[in-house]
Amino acid sequence: MSSAIPLNVGIARSAGVGNALAEGGKRVLLAEPRGYCAGVDRAVETVEKALDKHGAPIYVRKEIVHNRHVVETLRDRGVIFVDETDQVPEGAVVVFSAHGVSPAVHASAAARSLHTIDATCPLVTKVHQEAKRFARDDYDILLIGHEGHEEVEGTAGEAPEHVQLVDGPGAVDNVNVRDESKVIWLSQTTLSVDETMETVQRLRERFPALQDPPSDDICYATQNRQVAVKAMAPECDLVIVVGSRNSSNSVRLVEVALGAGAKAAYLVDFAREVDPAWLDGVRTIGITSGASVPEILVRGVLDMLAEHGYGEVQPVTTANETLVFALPRELRDARR
Repeated sequence: MSSAIPLNVGIARSAGVGNALAEGGKRVLLAEPRGYCAGVDRAVETVEKALDKHGAPIYVRKEIVHNRHVVETLRDRGVIFVDETDQVPEGAVVVFSAHGVSPAVHASAAARSLHTIDATCPLVTKVHQEAKRFARDDYDILLIGHEGHEEVEGTAGEAPEHVQLVDGPGAVDNVNVRDESKVIWLSQTTLSVDETMETVQRLRERFPALQDPPSDDICYATQNRQVAVKAMAPECDLVIVVGSRNSSNSVRLVEVALGAGAKAAYLVDFAREVDPAWLDGVRTIGITSGASVPEILVRGVLDMLAEHGYGEVQPVTTANETLVFALPRELRDARR
């Protein structure tokens, strides 16, 4: 799991750092933790081990994780990404993405005799179990999340007759429930903590008996990355978040950076997408990456910035992550 350690490093303005900046010095604040979370690491390794075991091609429903580099790299190795299971040849191997799928998708795969390997993040599976549990108890379940996101579709599919999607605070007024004494909220795991709690507060104003989930639904990695960005953003003229535009947690990091005081913040997949014009007049740049981003992409941005005079890199550490998830059972023997 993640454990808090003393906030350090680099954001306190010591005399040396302050003088360097006053003389026009440039620096990078590098958020820790950043990048791959345990669920993403498990999902990517699941596909790699499935390739080793079964050979190419194997199929993956949707993107295994929301990152262009990861998807393109796996495609080059023989992975075929599809939108639905009916695009997979009967009897073939298909991996379900880290975002989870609904029971209907499992049923569709079974009807086609597909060999399924489920790479759903265990923290997403936890939310699925909560949805099933409270549906059995006949609760109205208010699922806070973004419409159309694969994780939301999978969770809602566990109990469609009980789940209502609440897409942000502005959607609260449209919610209707059968019994105000039996209402609970759940959430997509990759949301902004602050926006989610604003939505919960507005829901509670309408439904005072609203119950909280048994444990946090927003995953530890999402929260940790947002905390690190909040710690460094007030010091930053610019924050660069490495991540893909369809990555919810990466998009949220840009929003969190701006909300926490960064003067500007941008999302990029690769170093080549950094516009040199963004660096005009900028002394302190914060760097972080979404939970589905391999570290090589962050290193590419750091190298690019070093070429523009940002050679001083100071870490901003707010947590230490040690959680590891086991591979799906059918692949565990193949793990190194």
